Amino acid sequence: MHELLTAEEMGRADRITIEGGVPGAVLMENAGRGVADEISARFPDASTVALLCGPGNNGGDGFVAARHLLERGYRVRLGFDGDPAKLPADAAHMAARFKGAVGPLGPDLLADAEVIVDGLFGAGLARPIEGKLAALIDQANECGAPIIAIDVPSGIDGTTGAVRGTAIGASATVTFFRRKSGHLLLPGRLYCGAVRVVDIGIPAPFLKPSLTPSPMSPACGFPRFPGPRRRGTKYLRGHALVASGPMDATGAARLAARGALRAGAGLVTVASPRNALAVNAAQLTAIMVREADGPQGIAALLADPRKNAFLIGPAHGVGEETRAMVLVALKAGPAVVLDADALTSFADDKEALFEAIRAREAPVVMTPHEGEFARLFGDVAGDSKVEKARAAASRAARPWCSKARIPSRRRTQAVIDANGTPWLATAGSGDVLGGMVLGLLAQGMSGFLGASAAVWMHGQAARIFGPGLIAEDLPEMLPQVFRGLERDRAQG
Repeated sequence: MHELLTAEEMGRADRITIEGGVPGAVLMENAGRGVADEISARFPDASTVALLCGPGNNGGDGFVAARHLLERGYRVRLGFDGDPAKLPADAAHMAARFKGAVGPLGPDLLADAEVIVDGLFGAGLARPIEGKLAALIDQANECGAPIIAIDVPSGIDGTTGAVRGTAIGASATVTFFRRKSGHLLLPGRLYCGAVRVVDIGIPAPFLKPSLTPSPMSPACGFPRFPGPRRRGTKYLRGHALVASGPMDATGAARLAARGALRAGAGLVTVASPRNALAVNAAQLTAIMVREADGPQGIAALLADPRKNAFLIGPAHGVGEETRAMVLVALKAGPAVVLDADALTSFADDKEALFEAIRAREAPVVMTPHEGEFARLFGDVAGDSKVEKARAAASRAARPWCSKARIPSRRRTQAVIDANGTPWLATAGSGDVLGGMVLGLLAQGMSGFLGASAAVWMHGQAARIFGPGLIAEDLPEMLPQVFRGLERDRAQG
């Protein structure tokens, strides 16, 4: 697992490396050669490559790539506006070393090109692309030739993933040292294609990993992932409790309960209002059902210390009773997962929720979608979803897991899921995710690692199933997810 960097952090790593004695020209040479290597590997039979070079170091990388491609026998068309001698020093040096023809940036550059290399702007772009360059980007996107982006596709903010005016739609992106958060955050992720990371000679110790988000992978949580013990029993794998909604809204709780059971919890019980007992019992087999009306009913169930993880919120209803049940749960001993209506119920009394969370030591994980996040944390500052996630986790003093797939804990760490898929955009998939988090907490995982692992598993389950996915399919894919993990472990 490698860290992700913001554009500012990448610039700092560059500066420290250069101050430590590695010339900037060496870093640029390595970067440009890496781009040429990617093109040679992907398009060995291509003849004409068009390179679009901008006014900064990204353009310098393009000049290096053009030189290497020319030496390898490609027909190179390089477009650059202005005086190459006025580029930043290292880029100007690389422009002087390129012996091919340099023409203006324009649509003629794209005619009959078999490959286009985007070296217009890098990760630190902070203003919208407009005018002639915006038109050129649109023409490049429409011409049909594959585009290889240098660092990030031009027009994408490397930190936030935002589109600045318009953006290159790349077939692949070659970036340097580490991926940037904008490679994974939407909408930037949709413009990057496959992302390859090239080592350009920056030493890893220059990183401060605790302050950078990390891409989601099994490595986030699975070294500590709980597995069954040889002499273990179901009681050692935790007892998860899910609060059901009223009689006409019980399905979400059952989806969550199934997610918890498939995620490995030894026992799962649905805490059901009396008027929903029959409908819940008729739909459940391995999952138990117990009556629990109102806060007193939840308190009675949670008085049993064996019930060590509790989820409330899916289709539970917004209002005073839900608020009271949440506060009862937070005063009890188990790990707590708060989702959906359990969060919205505190939209007008956020501090009451945060104070109750801060007063306990046991894990609490919140799993809001963007609307629920806005109701609780609409005023948090941050230029990107990652910064807002960190700020929200800091305010609540607990980790949380966004349905935008960004688990975070306070300001020190966040992870961005690289495993999501559009097939997850189906009713009830978020309920299953909450249940999976619950099942991992019941087995003793920490809030942050449990949320991170559950998000990865959720995406992997959807990828395994593929087209036609509905929420009920997700728990049933988890055995295949676990088999894949065991296979990977066995292979080292």
